[in-house]
Amino acid sequence: MANDTTSGAYLSKEEKKIPINDPSGKWSDLTLLPEWGEKYYDVYTARKHGKWVMLKALRKEYADDPKYRAMLEQEFDVRYNLAHPNIVMVNDLEIVPDVGPAIITDDVYGYSLRRLIDEKRLTPKIVHRLQTQLLDAMSYIQENHIVHHPITPDTIIFTEYNENLKLINVGYAQAEDLSEQDTDEDIRSYGRVLNEVLDHLPASLPRLRKVARKCEDPSCPYRNIPEVQLALEKRSANQIYVFLSIFIALMIVLLLWLVFWS
Repeated sequence: MANDTTSGAYLSKEEKKIPINDPSGKWSDLTLLPEWGEKYYDVYTARKHGKWVMLKALRKEYADDPKYRAMLEQEFDVRYNLAHPNIVMVNDLEIVPDVGPAIITDDVYGYSLRRLIDEKRLTPKIVHRLQTQLLDAMSYIQENHIVHHPITPDTIIFTEYNENLKLINVGYAQAEDLSEQDTDEDIRSYGRVLNEVLDHLPASLPRLRKVARKCEDPSCPYRNIPEVQLALEKRSANQIYVFLSIFIALMIVLLLWLVFWS
């Protein structure tokens, strides 16, 4: 299940068990997760044929409105075509008893970054995942021209056993192309997440702090996520071009040498 209510004192919002009326026995153990809800949506965990899944469904006040039902269906259509190891996978869209139309996703057994910050449970692996897996997922989203809500510590989940990162419930819509404002907001949201994590670490990590502050700066020098990745890897695009140029020059010299001596 996504959150373990028996494991500790922290819950940002209390989970709620909900009785479910399903004579077929297909659905059971429905639990509302207010911590991961959105303005128009509720998020649940439940058992489907005995296996844990997560549900994203319209809140009751929006469930019968065709406009919001179309919005849910559009998000399903977009997310169903996404396949990335650090984005929660969508499996189906179906009517769930006592819930209504719901996007069915893989369950994530783990904890939100928000919870890990509040419980002071950040680890070096989590910091590393933010530099690698989160940026990989964000780059994939941009490559597929996906518009979404800002990524926050509440929408980043780390699995319990290996601390793999999963993006959950950030809302998705397909665009023909992303605007500069869309890509800038991605970079700013990444900077906000990284700065908040750094604020709660015992070590200062000046290189990461420098990148995070640049991401949040209105005059941010990074134009896209790959440039942020390069900055975190202590490289620049210019350095790569220099290395490639040197490599090509050496290959030309070697080829000329082989032609001359053959």
